Amino acid sequence: MGKDKLRKFAEIDTFPNVYQMEEGMALQGKWAVQHFKNDNPVVLELACGKGEYSVNMAKFFPEKNFIGIDLKGNRIWRGARTGVDENINNLAFLRIQIEDIAAYFGENEVDEIWITFPDPQPQDSREKKRLTFPGFLNKYKGFLKPGGKINLKTDNDGLYAYTVEKVEELNLPCYKKTDHLYTSEFYDEVLKIKTHYERIYLKQDKNINYIQFSLD
Repeated sequence: MGKDKLRKFAEIDTFPNVYQMEEGMALQGKWAVQHFKNDNPVVLELACGKGEYSVNMAKFFPEKNFIGIDLKGNRIWRGARTGVDENINNLAFLRIQIEDIAAYFGENEVDEIWITFPDPQPQDSREKKRLTFPGFLNKYKGFLKPGGKINLKTDNDGLYAYTVEKVEELNLPCYKKTDHLYTSEFYDEVLKIKTHYERIYLKQDKNINYIQFSLD
């Protein structure tokens, strides 16, 4: 591991807005009250990377609490550093394996989920790793409020098509879907937020897909 990564790992250990592994389990069912000190809605960004969505949504919606989740501490560092430097009090980060996410949130604790440019896991053998695989959806159902929205934004046409297929197979409510977000009717200030990877994809002239659905 390079010196810069080591420095970032050491630094996030000191950030008041970052919880790592088992440390976050103590907040299960109590994130709003114990960390954010309020009773505002809780929104998750899964596979948040550098946290661009979490940071910007926290600025747009001060009346909501945002938690960015990823395993890579050197990426989380960027969003967490911004949160500390800019005193964004409705923003936190959780460094965990997303497979274990059900152990970190209580029943009906989360109001909304964003999945922004995750690893599409394109190989058939890795289907269970896709963040919209039914096994993951069942985990989310354990802590997502009834009617809570799940948003997927991706450049990967295969992951988008797979997610649409699963939403239809499971007969889940679907509110928005488009395979060309930036020319669609759904394009708004929130969807305009661009991650590091999205900027790269747009320079490559890739289309951006978006779907919003719920689990009941």
